[in-house]
Amino acid sequence: MGLQIYNTLTRRKEPLETIEPGLVRMYVCGPTVYAKAHVGHAMSSVVFDVLRRYLEYRGYRVLHVMNYTDVEDKIIQRAREMGVTPEALATRHRLEYEQHMQDLNLLIPTIRPQASLEMPTIIEMIEKLVAGGFAYEVDGDVYFRVARDEDYGRLSGRKLEEMRAGARLQVDERKEDPADFALWKAAKPGEPSWPSPWGAGRPGWHIECSAMNLRHLGEQIDIHGGGNDLIFPHHENEIAQSESVTGKTFARYWVHNGMAQLGTEKMSKSLGNLVTVEDMLKDHEADAFRLLVLNSGYRNPLTFSEEVLAQSEQALERLRGAFKPGIGNGGDVDLTEQAAAARRGFEAAMDDDFNTAGALSQLFELVRAINQARDRGASNASLKVGQEALRELAGILGLRLDVRRFDDKRAAPLLDLLVQVRSELRQARQWELADRIRDRLAEQGITLEDGQDGTHWVIG
Repeated sequence: MGLQIYNTLTRRKEPLETIEPGLVRMYVCGPTVYAKAHVGHAMSSVVFDVLRRYLEYRGYRVLHVMNYTDVEDKIIQRAREMGVTPEALATRHRLEYEQHMQDLNLLIPTIRPQASLEMPTIIEMIEKLVAGGFAYEVDGDVYFRVARDEDYGRLSGRKLEEMRAGARLQVDERKEDPADFALWKAAKPGEPSWPSPWGAGRPGWHIECSAMNLRHLGEQIDIHGGGNDLIFPHHENEIAQSESVTGKTFARYWVHNGMAQLGTEKMSKSLGNLVTVEDMLKDHEADAFRLLVLNSGYRNPLTFSEEVLAQSEQALERLRGAFKPGIGNGGDVDLTEQAAAARRGFEAAMDDDFNTAGALSQLFELVRAINQARDRGASNASLKVGQEALRELAGILGLRLDVRRFDDKRAAPLLDLLVQVRSELRQARQWELADRIRDRLAEQGITLEDGQDGTHWVIG
């Protein structure tokens, strides 16, 4: 059946058919860098990281663009409150996010454009919209004529008449239509601005992404991604702008992830219940957070809580436990078929709209087979086939499964004591307790090596 992907635009799963065979052009809306990134940002980044990893596993070359919105009202307001320049504030949080991408084991996007560096393309695009009658200038501001787009609202399912009647529409008597939105904003004192044919000013939020798409990926792209809170008005407006300029379908597939929520309550700055990526990573491993996202399903809300994270950490230890060494010399345990079955199930799940929860279940089935083989006396060589398959499939999901490292100097006295206790248990023929110490240490990446001169521990 091939890879199926849910398209927000058509509201159904569709086979992935790219514009150019073997190449996926993917644009993902990145963070607006006016404050520390929170777990909602991390969730979206992990979702599209996994999507990219699986596409590459399937043989596609992925041209992945993720932008930084560094010109926006929130940045200007926050910078004013903090007494710093908007540029300095945006740069600080952009660099923080660059570090978060490494910490979360995210593949670095192919291109990471910044809106502030894209002004020539933005201005050129607005000029084309004005020349084509899709936009108009008023007192240095430029607005898009929503009425010129007959299909406006098809992504969100909203009708233009309802939008006009909505109480939330900002009233501006200068607009031809209340639903028209800003492409260019005239400069105000103390705000960053750039020269343009309409006077000094800065771009509206929506045109920035359309321009960056056009410059770095061309007139048409395969996948446009982001959180489902961006469907309206941001992505709706991107479609209107881009297709009015090119006359072509903008994106083939619109892919949106669900929102993060703290317990049962949506995370929101207004509610003050955001958890920053920085704070989350102080107490939890990146792999544990990634498992939380993978288990949720990308289109579903992400329930973030200490309890759910604890469950993810337990699941992480189960995966790591599969890499414990063999306990015998048995050479008759063959995990080839179990590894192949796990791969088939993994691919079937991921081909079905990136069903990561289903893919994870195949990993845990393989873990169970490995552990059963070990219990039957499998040697390290016998376990290797299953363990290598597990590590590869986990890697496609972005899981590192690194063994947590100890501070050797601080851990050494405790480890020496455990080795001594285990030796005494073996002398007392309490094999089960002795083996339990060895196995639990192995789960933490510590191997006990028995020799003629006694037992030694090795980390790593």
